[in-house]
This record gives sequence, structure tokens and C-alpha cells, in this order.
Amino acid sequence: MREIKIEKLTLNIGVGEAGDKLENAFNLMKRITNRKPVKTYAKKRVPNWNVRIGLPIGVKVTIRGKDAEELLKRLFKAVDKIKMSQFDEDGNLSFGIKEYIHIPGVKYDPHIGIYGMDVCVTLERPGYRIKRRRYLNRKVGKKHKITKEEATKFFEEKFGVKVEK
Repeated sequence: MREIKIEKLTLNIGVGEAGDKLENAFNLMKRITNRKPVKTYAKKRVPNWNVRIGLPIGVKVTIRGKDAEELLKRLFKAVDKIKMSQFDEDGNLSFGIKEYIHIPGVKYDPHIGIYGMDVCVTLERPGYRIKRRRYLNRKVGKKHKITKEEATKFFEEKFGVKVEK
């Protein structure tokens, strides 16, 4: 019950506007993950950026299981280092990739251009379902939660990533 596993891997590209840029990001995400991405929509109105509520401004995709582990190995090669500040209190990791061409196996496409992306890794242990279930949901106990130290140890052992303090 103490074994840590990857619940999901979420990739996000925020474009900020609809149109060709959004379609290019959509095609790029499809090419990197071999999955169909979902468009994300604005929740706030920002007049300075010409953003209004309901306007599509980004794309995201969520990957689970073995596919998430395989893609995460490739994504770690695109990042120089992981810092301790990139972990939250629950042991989840978030980092950014400045340009998609740093990912091994992905080549530059002049029709798409250059995009960066955000990567979020959510960790869990067996028994975490109790906080998501519909009937009789409960909190996960303090001893069963994943700490930053346990998460860093997990990533160092499983993926060979060095985490800076």
C-alpha cells in the first residue's frame, strides 16, 4: 500500500488566442502524444490581451498508465534539471519545456513553429481513490500522503533524474 505510482501526466500548451496558433499547438500535441488533445477555454475576460470568456486559448492532453511513463522518460531528457521548488506539498511535479524540439524523437516542423509546454505529473498510492469516490469520500491520512522527499526519491530511482535542493 506504500508503493508510489504515476496517476496521470498532463501536458498543456497555452497559446492565448484562437486561430492558426491554436491549430498548430493542437497538431503538435497530437504528434507528441499520439492522443487527441482537448481545447481549453478562457474563464476570465482580459481586455488587454483580447481574451473573452469562452474563447479557446490552449490545448491539453492527459495520459495515464504505461504510456505516461514512456512519455515522461522522453520529457525528462528535454529538461536540464529538476528543482525541489517544482514539487508541491503532495509530491506532485510540474515543470516546463521551453521548446518542443528538445524532446527526443520530435523534429522541427516549419509549418508549426516553436512552442513550449507545461508538464504536470500527479503521483498517488493505492487507497487514494477514497478522496475521489462519489459515495462516502474521505481525506487521505497524513501518514499515507506522499511528501516531497518521497517524490524526489521516486523520480531519482525510477527515471534517473537528479533533483537539486
